[in-house]
Order: sequence, then structure tokens, then C-alpha cells
Amino acid sequence: MSDVHWPTLVALVLGAYLLGAVSPAATLARWRGVDLRASGSGNPGATNVGRALGPRWGVLVGVLDVIKGALPAAVALAVVDRPAAYLVAAAAVLGHVTSPFLRGRGGKGVATSLGVLLVLAWQWVGAVVVVFVVVVVLTRWVAGASVAAAGALLPVSLLLGPVWGTSADWWSRGFGLVLVVVVLGRHRTNLLLRWMARRARAG
Repeated sequence: MSDVHWPTLVALVLGAYLLGAVSPAATLARWRGVDLRASGSGNPGATNVGRALGPRWGVLVGVLDVIKGALPAAVALAVVDRPAAYLVAAAAVLGHVTSPFLRGRGGKGVATSLGVLLVLAWQWVGAVVVVFVVVVVLTRWVAGASVAAAGALLPVSLLLGPVWGTSADWWSRGFGLVLVVVVLGRHRTNLLLRWMARRARAG
């Protein structure tokens, strides 16, 4: 990062954060006359849109959230070096989960994280997606599958390089750790509610 033009990097980080902060879920739901805060889980994300508006709308929001991560990551990779691109990609994910347009509320960061991984660390995607799909099929619990996928990302990012044939370095490991912490942190409420429900059934 020593040769990075810092004003360019700052502009990329800010632009990625603001793009990530734009919520397709909230925008489409408002256009359809639905308040997501009062629907389902209240989360402005693809899964809740699918519950409130129907599966096709949920898929559309999921695709748009992936693009929100992939686009700034791709631009950054073309303009600055890979370590700097990690910072830009992380900014897009953080914008998604802490959107100032939603007063600090945002989605869970799963689809946007997938978008940045597809561009910057595609070698990690296979294992993460497999874990996600298997858990969804077995449990029908999307939040649990997201947590499991984030858990799988941690060892994968620590052991494998983001590109085939490369080894993991400190920048890629830090990038993977940031994504894991963000996704797990945003799912802490789901996990707590699930645990409390199980305790109530057991009692």
C-alpha cells in the first residue's frame, strides 16, 4: 500500500461505503407500500423481503446486494493494489450493515460479503457456499446457515490465499476476519432468540 495514491483510496472507500449503505430492500419495500421494520424479522435484507413481498423480490434484493459488494471491489482492484482493495471492499460491507440512510440500521452483510469475495477472494467462495447450502437444506434456517458459512470462512481465509496458487498473507487474513466478525456480529440477535426459544421449549 506504500505506492497507493491516498486521495484516490479515500474517495474509493467513501464511495464504497455510501454505495453499500443504499438499501435495495428498504427501497423496493417502500415502493411496494410495505414497511420492513414492521414485517417479519424487521431486517432490511433479502430474506425478509422474500417473506414480505415474495421470493422473486427476495432474489432481486439478494442479487443487488451482491452487486453492491462486487462493483466497488472490482473498481478498487483495477485502480489500486489488492491490500487497498480489501479496505474498499470492507467499507462496502460496513456501509450495508450500518447504513446512515436507515439511521444506522442495515442488513446482515451476507450477500454483500459474497459480492466482495467473488471479486477479491473467489477461492474461498466454494467452501462457504457449500456450507451455507447444506445447513439450509438440513435446517431450513437461513440465519443459522449464514453463521455456519461465516464460521467456515474463518479457517479458509487463514489457510488459503484468495487466488488459486497463492498463500494467505496478513492482508487477506485480516480481510477474512473482518467479514467473519461483521456477519457473526449482525446475527447475534438471531442466535440469542434461537437459544431462548430452545430453552423455553426444553423448560
